Amino acid sequence: MIRTIHFLGAALGGLIGISLVIAQLAIFQPVPGSVLLVVAWVVAWIVLGFTLLPYLTIIPALAALRAVQQLSTAEFVTAIVGLFIGLLLGLLLGLPLGNLPGPIGALAPLGISLFLGLAMVGLTVAKRHDLITAAESLGFLRRASAEASTATAPRILVDTSAIIDGRIADIAESGFLYGILEVPRFVLDEVQRLADSSDSLRRTRGRRGLEILGRMRKSGTTPVQVIDEDAPGVPEVDSKLVALARKDGRAILTNDLNLNRIADLQGVRVLNVNSLANAVKPALLPGEDLRIRVIQPGKDAGQGVGYLDDGTMVVVEGGAKSIDSELDVTVTRVLQTVAGRMVFAHPRQG
Repeated sequence: MIRTIHFLGAALGGLIGISLVIAQLAIFQPVPGSVLLVVAWVVAWIVLGFTLLPYLTIIPALAALRAVQQLSTAEFVTAIVGLFIGLLLGLLLGLPLGNLPGPIGALAPLGISLFLGLAMVGLTVAKRHDLITAAESLGFLRRASAEASTATAPRILVDTSAIIDGRIADIAESGFLYGILEVPRFVLDEVQRLADSSDSLRRTRGRRGLEILGRMRKSGTTPVQVIDEDAPGVPEVDSKLVALARKDGRAILTNDLNLNRIADLQGVRVLNVNSLANAVKPALLPGEDLRIRVIQPGKDAGQGVGYLDDGTMVVVEGGAKSIDSELDVTVTRVLQTVAGRMVFAHPRQG
């Protein structure tokens, strides 16, 4: 499109140059080398048209279109209303100004309409919240219940680790996440860097994170928004998240243990995916019997380690001799840590 406009500008510039030569040919006739001067004149107009026409047509139009697309619905509606009011005021003031003599009478109505139109657009957009509130109080406007609930819903900042983990989508679709999930632009950039990584594992995790975000935005069960807020002067992503959360009381959704600890120390609420997973695991009590497959030796001598279906680690005292075989065990104690739950057991006596 831009290339086409460039060539149209060159053609238009050439036509303008030739037209001026034909209209004012006498200017060039008495000058020695007038043919070269005419050619240079036309070429100059071609270059000028080639260069300037996109900046006078499509580039401003695309910039205006992008600006309109970035406007919220409230901003767009109030801008239209403000423009209408400004042009109406300009028309009322322009009628008497049009009776003034000379060029003032011709230019004043246009100038006052342009000035009032732009001024009212800026004023109504800047005061849109007050105008909407006033319209609601007067009964001219009724806010939709969904919009009202969204306005009061809690906002939750999402960390990179929660996005690439993948479980966040299932949790959101189950209805356990109430509020608006906000993904800061710097978190999205970090996920994108992972998706573009040369390391295959990191690349796979990054791409899965982008797919998870797309899936959540399509499902609409829990609203997902990408925000441009940042914390200037704070270099690390975790520190940026904590700073944004502290600013207006938002929570952080993560499964990063270090970020969890940092946020807790600074009084920020944390929704930890791993903590939720541990909380919904079936409760185990000392004395219960399990059947476990021992797959590896434990840290201490004689210990064997196995895992339940939900990933819970079971340390079997004296289970080292039963590696690669199933064993009936009895739970002796359950240890709950921030990183997860550990179950200690010993082989069940015949």
